[in-house]
Amino acid sequence: MATDRGNIIFRYIIITLLIVFICCAILYKVGRTAFIDREHWQRKADSLKIENITILPERGNILAEDGRLMASTVPQYYLYIDFKADGLKRDTLMKYITPLSKALSEKLGDRTPAGYEAHLLKGYRSKSRQYPVYRKRVSYTDLKEIKQFPLFRMGPNKSGFYTKQMVRRIKPFGSLASRTIGDIYGEYEKGGKNGIELAYDSLLRGTPGRGTKQKIRGRWVNMTNIEPINGVNIRTTIDIKIQDITEKALVEKLSEIEAESGTAIVMEVATGEIKAITNIGRMPDGTYAETRNHAVADEVEPGSTFKTVSMMVALDAGIIQPDDTVDVGNGIFMYAGSRMTDHNAHRGGYHRISAAQTIWYSSNIGIAKIILKGFEKHPQDFVDRLYAMGLNTPVNLNIPGEGRPKIKHPIKDKNRWYKTTLPWMTFGYEIQIPPIYTLMFYNAIANGGKMIKPIFVKEISKDGVIIETKKTETVNPQICTPKTLAQIQQMLTDVVQKGTAGPVKSDYVKIAGKTGTAQIAQGAAGYRGNGKQHRVSFCGYFPADGTPRYTCMVLVSNPHKGYPSGGSMSGAVVRSIAEQIYAQGLYPSVVVQHPDTLHPLIPYIKNGNFQKLTFACDLLKIQYEDYAKECSWVETANHSNKIILNGIKTPEESIPSVKGMGARDAIYLLEKAGLHVTISGKGKVVGQSIPAGARLIKGQRITLTLK
Repeated sequence: MATDRGNIIFRYIIITLLIVFICCAILYKVGRTAFIDREHWQRKADSLKIENITILPERGNILAEDGRLMASTVPQYYLYIDFKADGLKRDTLMKYITPLSKALSEKLGDRTPAGYEAHLLKGYRSKSRQYPVYRKRVSYTDLKEIKQFPLFRMGPNKSGFYTKQMVRRIKPFGSLASRTIGDIYGEYEKGGKNGIELAYDSLLRGTPGRGTKQKIRGRWVNMTNIEPINGVNIRTTIDIKIQDITEKALVEKLSEIEAESGTAIVMEVATGEIKAITNIGRMPDGTYAETRNHAVADEVEPGSTFKTVSMMVALDAGIIQPDDTVDVGNGIFMYAGSRMTDHNAHRGGYHRISAAQTIWYSSNIGIAKIILKGFEKHPQDFVDRLYAMGLNTPVNLNIPGEGRPKIKHPIKDKNRWYKTTLPWMTFGYEIQIPPIYTLMFYNAIANGGKMIKPIFVKEISKDGVIIETKKTETVNPQICTPKTLAQIQQMLTDVVQKGTAGPVKSDYVKIAGKTGTAQIAQGAAGYRGNGKQHRVSFCGYFPADGTPRYTCMVLVSNPHKGYPSGGSMSGAVVRSIAEQIYAQGLYPSVVVQHPDTLHPLIPYIKNGNFQKLTFACDLLKIQYEDYAKECSWVETANHSNKIILNGIKTPEESIPSVKGMGARDAIYLLEKAGLHVTISGKGKVVGQSIPAGARLIKGQRITLTLK
């Protein structure tokens, strides 16, 4: 018994000593690790962790007036393989490389399956930790699909597959207001490049967060320490419908006259909100696309649109009344050794005309003589009145790169003031004004004399909560007396009804405004360096027979076809914009029209499909007589208070007649016959390149002209 007790005590001592030894060994190891090998293990730990990683916030969206996206950020991904990943084995790669290569080829399409297989094997042999699978970025939707490919679906540790996220700014509406919306750089640090993207960059970009990347069980895990703060949303004043109307109308006219560039702006009269702005330039291949923001950035000589400003000064100063006359002679006037001409000098000039007619007919000599009469001896008084209106004051539109008005003063700028400066200034030369400032002036005329600042942003919001609402800012509460304003408004109405803006006259909406034509200065070569180049414009408002809703300005630079004319070129675009806004109900009708039951107006009805025409007539209670004789297509004629429908018969294997039809019916009928159709213009068909009745050859191309 004593022996057993001794054995137990011995074993106990041995175990105790062993435990003490192990504890000492552990303490020694801990001490060695903590003090002697500390730096070694610290480096080892640091190699498995990356501190202070930037976590990018989501850039805020830019929205249209109605909340639709105009610029947004979407994530895109670069695809990589880490061929030194712990779990990636050669046998596994070889097993899946063929089906993986086939899937990548079918999805991405830049290599054949054999090409992808060779590409991946090259990466494996290089033992690259960041081997690019694909040279371009893929969307999140594509990435989700690619992650399910053979090998990749096994996860990053066993496949080595990983991605790098990038962001791309997209514009769902393409070029609409593109220069005003702006662009961003690819790198987050650089942010906005131009436009609203740059002006509000500090708000849109948000605040980056901070995180740590640590390797756990063979894979890197991201951990967020400080959450990023996403950017705010900017809701602009842009109306997508009006913007689309404006851009299409401008491009159509530029293409027709082969102009170098054009600008169109639509502004809401009462608020100053810019509803549409487009800047179109001709590309080397002859197509048209958004270019520099000419509307805001260009400092140009306004030409004859400035005559309205000069006339306003003269009326307010009591120098002239609208019915007073001025002798413009034969259209040629010599002043201080320089020759001034009117546009009709080759026809003998206007001779004696009223002050109002100098605006109607856009007489350079007339407006110059009026201003010389009152300010020749004291030109500073004229310029001071321009300054008092607010025309020379920068209004800070908050659009990077914006231009500013430059109106010379005879005292402050006496070294650049000449004897000819004043008379030539009266019709828009020797001054530079960005187009949007001219628009601002004409908007004041439409707005009862109150000049307000154009604005591009309605509000700033975050997470659905409005942070800031932009308010209308007044530049000048009254640019002239009410009497002068009424006289100017009448003159601008008469420019369209009686003067140089005849092509602007519309049967649907009344427009008032002023045409402008200016020669473009060509640097040291003057105005005739490489032949005359012109900038034509029209600025006005509508509807002019009630409370004006919109002010619109269109400039066209260097047209190559046709005689340069602010009325038939720029003015025609304004008319098109106004009519389409009116047709789409984007502003309410001012006058309520009661039906005339004694003399009902029968609308013009285009030729077309019998069934659809009779349905429309029945719906609108329009009487008609059917002489179609069971023809599917009819031509129409107005007779007394009814419509006459006559059938259109086309012999088999002959080209049908589509004259008088709308584009939809004409295209349907011709394409059904086997022809390829192109159209030019809008309205009804007035011409077809292959005459009706000609032999039908399927596959032929036929061009329709619409007016």
